[in-house]
Amino acid sequence: MKLKIFAATLFATVVLGACNGESANVDNPTKEIETQDIKELVNNYSGSKIEGESASITSKQLIVTDKEDKESTYGLPEDEFFVSIAPYINETHPCTNHSLTGCQGEMVNKEIDVFIEDSKGNVIVDETMTTPANGFIDLWLPRDQTYNIKMKHEGKMVESKFSTSEKDGTCITTMQLK
Repeated sequence: MKLKIFAATLFATVVLGACNGESANVDNPTKEIETQDIKELVNNYSGSKIEGESASITSKQLIVTDKEDKESTYGLPEDEFFVSIAPYINETHPCTNHSLTGCQGEMVNKEIDVFIEDSKGNVIVDETMTTPANGFIDLWLPRDQTYNIKMKHEGKMVESKFSTSEKDGTCITTMQLK
């Protein structure tokens, strides 16, 4: 009988606790770190400088999973949005939120001319960038904006639009150079 009462109490505690809107994993709240440190951490995962862990990034958090499947989350800057773009010619994959340690783009170590302007015509990026070993170009851009992007490589070009609001994904794999 005592076991049934204990089980019922435990069940009610779990159900009510899950309904209060807080994270179910109270041992792992989102960690806040300095903007420069989070950018460096993201860069290290993206550049394969940290091994043995997996990392993905949403519009609000960096999510790291270690070898024992323990998950840690880190809050991203409130005024900047991370987006990773993999231009392609022949092959791509569907993606919404970028896996810093798992996504692989087609164009590895390629020079890409990147031009990005905001909806008011302000130039945000105008440079030649080299894709790293994962084939993605990583950018930190102001949040809650819409951008026009033009990418060129060896006579092929693509133009597109994307935005950086909370509902947007951090992985763009739909820009085919033609």
